[in-house]
Amino acid sequence: MPPPGLAGLGGRAEAGRLPRSLLVLGGTSEIALATVRRLVARRTRTVWLAGRPSAALEEAAARLRALGPEVRTVAFDALDPGAHEAVLGKVFAEGDIDMVLLAFGVLGDQAYDEREPLNAVYVAQTNYTGAVSAGLVTARALQNQGHGSLVVLSSASAERARRTDFIFGSSKAGLDTFTEGLGHALHGTGVHVMVVRPGFVRSGATAGRAVPPLASTPEEVATAVELGLRRRSETVWVPGVLRVVATALRHLPPRVYRRLPL
Repeated sequence: MPPPGLAGLGGRAEAGRLPRSLLVLGGTSEIALATVRRLVARRTRTVWLAGRPSAALEEAAARLRALGPEVRTVAFDALDPGAHEAVLGKVFAEGDIDMVLLAFGVLGDQAYDEREPLNAVYVAQTNYTGAVSAGLVTARALQNQGHGSLVVLSSASAERARRTDFIFGSSKAGLDTFTEGLGHALHGTGVHVMVVRPGFVRSGATAGRAVPPLASTPEEVATAVELGLRRRSETVWVPGVLRVVATALRHLPPRVYRRLPL
């Protein structure tokens, strides 16, 4: 039986698009862990959680092991691109990876970051520079093995600059363009590239912030990722209606757009 909400999309071909082995870059991300849990319930049997060594990373691994898969942790720092080749190369040397989920990133604090440019740089380096490095390293590894998916968590904020989060949004806009271009570069190689654009996600990272309309949960993003993998989608919006909203906002004249509470 296909999983709930995916009736009519099941079958061996679609199930085969779900990974048996998975590497998560950003192993403590709530969205990433919700996605791993969903994929483990379907097909995934080996999970690598990559992130800065911490009690949270080890706790995440322990909780996943209780669900049945083999789970390993690997020390990975998005802000140390010089080490990405060696660190991630060791993971791929252990065996083929069916899917890489690039899920690290920081939201930052717009008001504070405007006053403290170095903190804005930290947001940009984490969300964009680190992702470019890790994305290229893992994309090459997937291409060398001849198969696999690279799934990148972007944001609906990448679509158009907003007064309230343009530092974060600009970093995700760069990541979004990079991922789209990487997908073009890898077309026909056997590697599937998918960018995921959630809107506001209710999680620990956004606790205390006002919850806007069309907010989602990590579990809803995970469901959308699974559906995107089954369909071999190149772009996934969460929720799906955000695609229409973003298109409308993109075409508003600046004088009108600035008046919106965004």
